[in-house]
Amino acid sequence: MASISLQNIAKVYPGGTKAVRDINIDIKDGEFIVLVGPSGCGKSTLLRMVAGLETITEGKAKIGDKVVNHVEPADRDIAMVFQNYALYPHMSVYNNLAYGLRNRRKPKDEIDRRIREAARMLEIEQYLERKPRALSGGQRQRVAMGRAIVREPEAFLFDEPLSNLDAKLRVSMRGEIKRLQKRLGTTSLYVTHDQLEAMTLADRLVVLNGGEIEQIGTPLDVYHKPASTFVANFIGSPAMNLMNAELHGNRLAIGYNVLELGSYAPVSGPVIVGIRAEDLQPYEQPGLTIKAKLDYSEELGAVRLAHCLIGEQKIVAALSPEEPLADELNFSIDTEKLHFFDSETGQRIPKVKEAAETNEAAQASGESLINA
Repeated sequence: MASISLQNIAKVYPGGTKAVRDINIDIKDGEFIVLVGPSGCGKSTLLRMVAGLETITEGKAKIGDKVVNHVEPADRDIAMVFQNYALYPHMSVYNNLAYGLRNRRKPKDEIDRRIREAARMLEIEQYLERKPRALSGGQRQRVAMGRAIVREPEAFLFDEPLSNLDAKLRVSMRGEIKRLQKRLGTTSLYVTHDQLEAMTLADRLVVLNGGEIEQIGTPLDVYHKPASTFVANFIGSPAMNLMNAELHGNRLAIGYNVLELGSYAPVSGPVIVGIRAEDLQPYEQPGLTIKAKLDYSEELGAVRLAHCLIGEQKIVAALSPEEPLADELNFSIDTEKLHFFDSETGQRIPKVKEAAETNEAAQASGESLINA
């Protein structure tokens, strides 16, 4: 297995279009990294540059200790799983799995051992003599994964491998991919636009926007401390509530609501304030309550989503399905759960306590962020 290092990577197409800009990621040996972002953010282009299917305009890509910028894809010792399976329709499952190994002139008994082992892992032993057309979508995806596994590569690259599957099968295959990756311990780079898929699979997320990195972190770090309004809006379902507000001293005004924040207000003036739907509690608390008008609700079984308005600003609250609804609702706010963002740049504004914790961690590592 091997680490992957991307240093100042950029991709510029003829005509000057910059698909990827100044990407820096260090992927540890055995780590599962997910590239997530909307269509056109550069995630597939970045994956294809690691695979050698796209040339790197600027920067350096390393697999292990080897710089691979000008190494042919076949010589990079990686295996790729595609969205469309890419199976040979005229070959049996066994021969699909064996094809790449035969091209590399592996011994026959070695080929058979690898295929049987991968088939047991993926529970496709009974399908080895079938043709791809006789398999379901999930079975074909397992074969595509098996073809990558038998290679025993330094790294797996996944290019939206589950996007052709139905919702129930996607959930099942997510679990299989996670279990397999942990069992094999192979460094993996996975591309998806589905933030739920990204959250459930990743050791760390790389959130991309417009060809640049918005944030790198564990799924929970990204969820609980989004680096920007883009990340806050993209990660989480429903998305974080983001509202224009005014912060003066310890008083936060959101429309006609005024909250008393305590002693850790980060700035003064216009801000964007964020709060997750599950952090809106349906009861009143003096000085910590916002009032909103109910617009409509969605019944999802285990949860009820109440879509509300504060003036013209929309918020969503995740409530118990037994919670009674009225035309006007009161929500108690835990001020520790509020997030603040710069009203112009959209970048996160650390609260005083949060900034102090960051500085302590930085000082412990020999760096100081006090004046950053």
